[in-house]
Amino acid sequence: MVATKTPKKTTKKKTSKTRNQKKLVIVESPSKAKTIEKYLGSTYKVVASIGHVRDLPKSTLGVDVDDDYKPKYINIRGKGPVIKDLRKAAKNAKTVYLASDPDREGEAIAWHLQHILELNPEDANRVVFNEITKDTVKNAFKTPRQINQDLVDAQQARRIIDRLVGYSISPILWKTVKRGLSAGRVQSVALGLIIAREREIQAFQPEEYWTIDSDFKKGRSKFQSSFYGFDGKKQALPDNESVQKVMARLDKDAPFNITKVTAKERKRQPQAPFTTSTMQQTANTQLKFRTRKTMMTAQQLYEGVNLGKGLGQVGLITYMRTDSTRLSSTAKNAAAHFIHDTWGEEYSRHKPIQRALQEGAQDAHEAIRPTDVNRTPDSIKDKLTPDQFKLYSLIWSRFVASLMTPEVLDTMAVTIEQNGVLFHANGSKTKFPGFTKAYPAAKQKDNALPDLAEGDQVSLAKTNPEQHFTMPPARYSEAALIKALEENGVGRPSTYAPTLDTIQRRNYVRLDARKFVPTELGEIVQNIVEEKFPDITNTKFTAQVEHELDEIEVGDEQWVPVVDSFYKPFSKEVDSAEKTLEKITMHDELAGQDCEVCGAPMVIKMGRYGKFYACSRFPDCRNTKAIVQEIGLTCPKCKKGQVVERKTKRGRKFYGCSRYPECDFVTWDKPTEKTLADGTNPDQDKKGKKKAKS
Repeated sequence: MVATKTPKKTTKKKTSKTRNQKKLVIVESPSKAKTIEKYLGSTYKVVASIGHVRDLPKSTLGVDVDDDYKPKYINIRGKGPVIKDLRKAAKNAKTVYLASDPDREGEAIAWHLQHILELNPEDANRVVFNEITKDTVKNAFKTPRQINQDLVDAQQARRIIDRLVGYSISPILWKTVKRGLSAGRVQSVALGLIIAREREIQAFQPEEYWTIDSDFKKGRSKFQSSFYGFDGKKQALPDNESVQKVMARLDKDAPFNITKVTAKERKRQPQAPFTTSTMQQTANTQLKFRTRKTMMTAQQLYEGVNLGKGLGQVGLITYMRTDSTRLSSTAKNAAAHFIHDTWGEEYSRHKPIQRALQEGAQDAHEAIRPTDVNRTPDSIKDKLTPDQFKLYSLIWSRFVASLMTPEVLDTMAVTIEQNGVLFHANGSKTKFPGFTKAYPAAKQKDNALPDLAEGDQVSLAKTNPEQHFTMPPARYSEAALIKALEENGVGRPSTYAPTLDTIQRRNYVRLDARKFVPTELGEIVQNIVEEKFPDITNTKFTAQVEHELDEIEVGDEQWVPVVDSFYKPFSKEVDSAEKTLEKITMHDELAGQDCEVCGAPMVIKMGRYGKFYACSRFPDCRNTKAIVQEIGLTCPKCKKGQVVERKTKRGRKFYGCSRYPECDFVTWDKPTEKTLADGTNPDQDKKGKKKAKS
């Protein structure tokens, strides 16, 4: 009998294509992609969409107002190669995840990606995380969800309303003033606040008042005090006559009596961790950062910084667009251990401060905080740029301080009297530093009074009557304007930076000593908008629109009725403005010099990059000159021209020779007589390369 072979059981082999397929993750930026890919491992491929891929067209309105405001989205010009690569990667992927930022705009980006990649809307492929750390990212991929259409609709409604406003009002401004102008909901309110403040300043009538500050001595100790009043009652000093009445009652050679001493212990609680707006405000006041710079630097810290061998790309802070001061229990526990181990139990707060949410806050994300409290600023300073280090230090300090015990101050209030004339002195001294250990910028300076008791006598060392005048309200800084917009419920965390940027680019305002000053053009535009579109500049109306957008986000409103209720009355205002507005002529300011080509007067004009001199006979004569400011120094290179202040296209100051291009001397740093006398060449770096180019 012949033996037969038992046939082997065959199994279907996986093709190499199936084995090699990876899960595709799409984020917005390459740096974020790099950080996340490191955490997810080799089975994932992470790519970047480089922001939005679809939007409304720039050349037309792109909204069908007769068909429920249906938007007409198109692929953004220049994004063709990116979209092509994304489609190819999605086609070859095992699964596609959409991991754009965890806010309305990020949800909209994911929705648009879903459309262009033809993904199934029913798939749970949306992944969100508030911080880019290994555990948080990996956990987020365990619980993907479907795209939240309410979030998309809220963002879509905002985009459509802003498009309807901008593309309706802008052509009217072009027709009546000049081309290139624009108006918008939030920017018009911001501009209105700046102009209203300027009007207050111009209408302000200063009032005279006087103070009498005096130095008193007890033994060798001196302390300051201020006049309070007569015979136990507070008394104002409106003029010199009232001051002389006080001085007439004083006997400078006689002792003064300490009639009341009030000593108390006062506690200063730490501030909450940062929201977007408080971070922008604090970075502006403490670090002198412009709002756009703050957000750009925060984005870098969020998306990830290379911390070197063994760590690689690491996200250092949580998501930086938030209106919440809430902190996760994990973050609070980690901070409590850090505080206890670093400074001791007495610095660690056992019961957290209960903080009320600001009215209108969405509370969608945690406050801005470090992703790892043990990663102190000094420990990674050499891995950060100077700007990254400054902002990270600010965020880290504020977060840690918010969970620490209060600063304790010993305070003393003293009343000094002679012949019925009263002076008051106040002093304080730190008894326990508390949260200021982590946040030194918040520490108050000690102003301790000497040991004083009721019945003590002190002598007058010096008295200084001084005339003053009341001051007008201050112009808005970037920090103050953001605070005002937030208090009025106008805009949201992501809108402040682009709003401030727009009103400056349009030349509606300029910065003078870091304060906003409206231009003539800004006032003309605002007057038109205020007269013809009063709702657009009304803070309460704009805040109500923001509230309705929030209602759409949580599913309590539908986006089409919200847009419709806004647009119907607004469209009537547009029709009326088109019929009634007349051309406004802006007169050029005379420059005080004649044209070198034709002899006609030169005028000052405003261009894309600021003011310049131009011939008044334009277009017959096209002579133009840059406006430069001499700093009183002769050019150190050619010895003929003057050093003048100039600006780059981005508005950054630099210094160069007035004979450019014949002489190419240029520097970022302002030269002084000393640097030139020392032979310093400020236009060269250590390697001899130019640091600035005109």
